[in-house]
Amino acid sequence: MVTVAPAPSAPVAPAGPCPARLQHLGPNWYASVMGTAVIGSAGAALPGHPEGLRTLPAGFWVLSLVALVTLLAARALRRARHRDWARGDLLDPAAAPFYGCLAMALLAVGGGAMTAGRPLLGTAAAVVLDAVLFTAGTVVGLAAAVAVPYLMAVRHRVEPSQAGPVWLLPLVAPMVSAAVGPLLVPHLPPGQPRATLLLACLALFGLSLFATLLMLPLVFARLVASGPPPLALAPTLFLVLGPLGQSTTAVALIAEAAPGAVPAPYARGLEVFAVLYGVPVMGFALLWLAFATAHVVRARRHGMGFSMTWWAFTFPVGTCVTGAAALARHTGLTAYGALAAGLYAVLAAAWLAAASGTVRGLLSGALPAGLRPAPAAPAPVTGRTRSGAVR
Repeated sequence: MVTVAPAPSAPVAPAGPCPARLQHLGPNWYASVMGTAVIGSAGAALPGHPEGLRTLPAGFWVLSLVALVTLLAARALRRARHRDWARGDLLDPAAAPFYGCLAMALLAVGGGAMTAGRPLLGTAAAVVLDAVLFTAGTVVGLAAAVAVPYLMAVRHRVEPSQAGPVWLLPLVAPMVSAAVGPLLVPHLPPGQPRATLLLACLALFGLSLFATLLMLPLVFARLVASGPPPLALAPTLFLVLGPLGQSTTAVALIAEAAPGAVPAPYARGLEVFAVLYGVPVMGFALLWLAFATAHVVRARRHGMGFSMTWWAFTFPVGTCVTGAAALARHTGLTAYGALAAGLYAVLAAAWLAAASGTVRGLLSGALPAGLRPAPAAPAPVTGRTRSGAVR
């Protein structure tokens, strides 16, 4: 007899004295922390530190730190009083990839402590805070990079037609670690500690890069074969910019931390690699930015309204800002400095749009329920699902 396993039903929250809104506080909320933190770190990376942006990065970093602490506390309360909902996040193919956002939120705030937040904290406190958040974010990111694809294969029953840029989120988290880790290298003892961390960051870069190269063709093939994504998901196309901009940033920062950590020939090689890798990847990022923008304009004309996906406009664009700023440092070209400034203006506009929509939703009571990813549609009956259900 052939049967098809039913789609998992939504978990039922146990009764208890807990605000009902916490039931909908999924891991996708961490995207708002990432988007806010990158305003600070990208502003601090701009060439020349433009007048008027000297205190702005620090202010946004503080806001991101407050948002991170608040969300961690709220999610902990949700897990304690709504354990079925918390477990359901990992079993829901629409929500599970957002655990990459938890890792990246920790890493973004930690890295921002060393750049935008250092004038407020001082070097010693910034190093300690970054070390704690870097360690936690890297552990969570590596766990998500393994667990989420594994669950996709054995529990979620996803199909190629469901592929989307959100699938990249757990795979990009190690790349953020690769970009944040080099900031800590100069603060370690010379010798083995510095070299170990630097090469670990290079390994995280490779891990994330090759995993992304495996997943990205599925995303593009789905677009070509099945057409544009649903209107509400059009902004998620910007997520592809994340691994592009973040990897450009990562190789540049690894190269800058290499002198004094690894022998001179390798340090010089990493500096050359930062340019040879970063220039073509940034070119592809600009191509994808135009491609994604065209899809969003189309979706907006067809009635796309505000949703959680608007936060996809922020962090990925911010990584392109830091990537362009890094190329400006390594090549000396003013064109990259101008590109970084232009992308930062786009980032600021995107953050205002996403933040204002979120605040309006919170005040009206439409959120956070409206920000939780919608449950994935049941997968179509295929040979794969049949074979798994035949007994």
